[in-house]
Amino acid sequence: MARNGFDAIDRNILREIQEDGRISMVELADKVGLSVSPCLRRLRKLEESGVIRKYVALLNPSHLHLGVNVFVTVSLTQHDEPSLRRFETAVQQHPEIVDCYAMVGNQDYMMRIVVQDPAAYQRFLSEVMMKLPGVANIKSSFTLHEVKNSTRLPVPETD
Repeated sequence: MARNGFDAIDRNILREIQEDGRISMVELADKVGLSVSPCLRRLRKLEESGVIRKYVALLNPSHLHLGVNVFVTVSLTQHDEPSLRRFETAVQQHPEIVDCYAMVGNQDYMMRIVVQDPAAYQRFLSEVMMKLPGVANIKSSFTLHEVKNSTRLPVPETD
């Protein structure tokens, strides 16, 4: 086993399940060169250790009429721990905010918001974003089209 606990087979398992989380154990074992039982043991170990967080279905936003991605930067008025916690807790309550990251630099947070159309974003901005606790400044950028969207992490070849 490698230093981080992954060997080439573990890395191949991670690559394969990122491509298809519903792959059968027989097919996965075949693709990574193991029999089913050892493959299942390795997969369970990756799940139990937290390397694999969860399995999800990726939805097509256009089929749900969610055609607008807005990248938003937010600056807060205060940066003490209770203020940050209040803001981050409030963000969790809104499914339109699909990604949110604490940042270093000119803005405190960067988020991606997915809505139906610009009018829906305008409503979300005035009814939700501007009312989040501690917000001092919001800057929004609308996407033109998607160039790349991936949920796959680059699994290193070696440690």
